[in-house]
Amino acid sequence: MNFDFQLILNSIPLLLQGAAVTIEITAMAVGIGLVLGLITSICRLSHMKALNILAVCYVNVIRGTPMLVQIFLIYFALPMVIGERINPFVAAVAACSINSGAYVSEIFRAGIQSVDRGQMEAGRSLGLSWGQTMRYVILPQAFKHVIPPLGNEFISMTKETSLVSVIGFEELTRRGQLIIAKTYGSFEIWMTVAAIYLIMTLGIARLVSYLEKRFATDDRN
Repeated sequence: MNFDFQLILNSIPLLLQGAAVTIEITAMAVGIGLVLGLITSICRLSHMKALNILAVCYVNVIRGTPMLVQIFLIYFALPMVIGERINPFVAAVAACSINSGAYVSEIFRAGIQSVDRGQMEAGRSLGLSWGQTMRYVILPQAFKHVIPPLGNEFISMTKETSLVSVIGFEELTRRGQLIIAKTYGSFEIWMTVAAIYLIMTLGIARLVSYLEKRFATDDRN
């Protein structure tokens, strides 16, 4: 088998465009997922039973079903309910965000519960409400604990965005498929796609490592 380096060189610009789209989807999904996850984790820790039940159902349903099925539900099934076609980009971001939110919720819940209970009592004794204590006392401490697992979620979502290629959205994996359909260079293209994913995930891992060290330095100071 001849390894075609020229094919790789010719394909890199298109694959990098796909990689940029992958990063965009990942950033938006994790960003929205952080908001969903934080709200859901607070609901799970709330004493309001209705909010707790809704949060538990959301987390269990999303974590208990494949992300591929969730993408199909949003892109193919939801339009039948609302009577309108959904843009592939919107469907991709929505599915990834909802999926990420469930996992981020558990990360935040574990981080919040890792903070000593005395911190909540101390905040309340100073006259702060439950919400104020959570915002100004608990969450800043919990955030330092959740940086590593949040980094893992970012890395995982970067790879899982490849699933949106099934709805024809042209991120990195889909771009690779289209190039292979024209050139039949499966080995060269998939190796290049894998290398680009590896570079992206290693970059995220380095960023997470930097943030961990930065917060550790702040604590010592």
